[in-house]
Amino acid sequence: MREPISRDARLTLDLALTIRHDGNGGVTDDLADPAGLTEWVRAHPELLPGTAPHPADGHREGFVAGTAPQAAGGEDPGTGFTADAAQLTAVRELRAAVRALFARAVRPGEPSPADAARLMPLAEAVRRLNEVAARTPTVPVLDWPEGATPLVRPKPVRAADDLSAALAHTVIAFLGSPDRDRLRACHAPRCVRYFLKEHPRQEWCKPSCGNRARVARHHQRHKVTA
Repeated sequence: MREPISRDARLTLDLALTIRHDGNGGVTDDLADPAGLTEWVRAHPELLPGTAPHPADGHREGFVAGTAPQAAGGEDPGTGFTADAAQLTAVRELRAAVRALFARAVRPGEPSPADAARLMPLAEAVRRLNEVAARTPTVPVLDWPEGATPLVRPKPVRAADDLSAALAHTVIAFLGSPDRDRLRACHAPRCVRYFLKEHPRQEWCKPSCGNRARVARHHQRHKVTA
C-alpha cells in the first residue's frame, strides 16, 4: 500500500529537487535565475494564492501548470507572479538550509551526492529556517466542513506576500511531521534526488532508477567474478 504524500512534504521536496541530475552526468539548478523561480512558483500556486498566469506563459518540463500568485510588486494581474533577484537569493538560501536538514534527516544513510561535500552547517541551517519563517507569524485555524474530518491549518496573522517565509512554514511543518522519517536519498547511478518512501520495500525514487541500480549491480558482480 502506498503512503500518501502531504502538501507540506510535496512542496518541501519540490523545492529541494530544483537541484537535479541534468541527464548528461552533471547537476543542474532550476532556480539559476529569476525566470526559473518564476516558473517554479507559478507551478505551485498554493504558496501564494492569487492571480492566474498569462495564457501565453509556458512552463518548463516537469512543472504542473496552475494558478499563479500575485507578485509583491503589484504588477498587472494578467501576468501573475514574477520573481526578482532578491526573492531568488532568499529562496536559494532557504533551499540550501533545506538540503542540509534533509542530509541530517536521512542519517545514517548518505545524503544526496549533489551537494554532500558542501552542505551548510546544521546549526546555521536551523537558524536560517527559523529566521525566515518568523517573517510571517501564523495562528492555527480550524476547518471542519460538513461530512469531513476537521483540519487545522496555519493562517498568517497579517496579509503576507513573503515567498521565502511561506516556504519556510511549509518546510518546518514537514520536518516536524512523521513524514520526515520516510525521507531518503536516491543512490541509483546518476541520480541526486531525495524522495519519500511510499511503501516499505521502496529503495529508489522511481522505477527507472531501480532499473539502473540493478544493471549496475549486475555489471559489478560480473567484474568481480571475471
